[in-house]
Amino acid sequence: MTDERREISAEDVCILIPTLDEAATIGDVVDDFQELGYTNVVVIDGGSTDDTRKIAHEHGAQVLTQSGEGKGQAVREAVSYIDVPYVLMLDGDGTYDPTDAETMLEPLARGYEHVIGNRFADMDDDAMKALNGVGNRLINRSFRFIHGADYEDILSGYRAFTVDSFNRLSLDSDGFTIETELAVECVKHGVETTVVPVSYSARPEESETNLHPIKDGGTIILALYSLAKTNNPLFYFGSLGVGGIAAGGAIATYVLWRWLQYGVGHEILALVSAAAILLGVQLLMFGVLSDMLVTLHREQRRRLEQITRNARDQRPANESDRAFEYEDEGSEQRDE
Repeated sequence: MTDERREISAEDVCILIPTLDEAATIGDVVDDFQELGYTNVVVIDGGSTDDTRKIAHEHGAQVLTQSGEGKGQAVREAVSYIDVPYVLMLDGDGTYDPTDAETMLEPLARGYEHVIGNRFADMDDDAMKALNGVGNRLINRSFRFIHGADYEDILSGYRAFTVDSFNRLSLDSDGFTIETELAVECVKHGVETTVVPVSYSARPEESETNLHPIKDGGTIILALYSLAKTNNPLFYFGSLGVGGIAAGGAIATYVLWRWLQYGVGHEILALVSAAAILLGVQLLMFGVLSDMLVTLHREQRRRLEQITRNARDQRPANESDRAFEYEDEGSEQRDE
């Protein structure tokens, strides 16, 4: 992040709205943004069976139908069509407040590359069920523990980001875990990220959710753990290694107890115990080595990015110097 502040106009921002059967709310969402001056509204639809696409088009949005399935695939496909530097992304269910757009975009003007809207800062009492609230907080704590960053609300669908930073991320999630993957990739690639408070309202009665708290929550937790493989390998392989050592130790304790208590030997269980402990130790060592490699890679990437930034900062001055030299040479030739 730099101290220099940039001016972001409405023409520099694309409002990106992934949808699936949001006919009840999408028209109002598009209208609200256009009234605020954001006329570049892109709705990418995942094959709605209602009138979502028709309504969005009638209200002035550019409508795309995604070629694949899932919110993650829709977002990646839509960003590839965007030709402005900034994206403000939100769901089309009417739960996010368009008037928070300035709050979301302001950090980008200060040099941040990714902004997350914290729903818990101003949430309606009936906006989230108790089970969903518990699950969200559990997921946020798990993210903080596994990936070492506190983004407060990693499942928030209200995001603002630069297209350049998005293109640096290695995203392959096709479903609703896209928000989780975005948060992990921001940590992994050192994307300057901040969190701002936003309002979060209850869904209108006529709008139905596509999420299933228990099933989807479990999927997100598994995604957090799986993504630790490349972002925090010491935790990923270390936890597997500790699990193997603990399991082998428990079996070994049982075998020893049976031999001391009854004089009964369990050769096969003893071999299983030894194998589990050996595998656990190897995984733990592999986790340590992987963590060293990831740390080295991040340091090298930071250095390369710094060199690139320095070269970019110096280029205009050098180019202008050459322009002056060329102009002087031309003047001398004309004088002759």
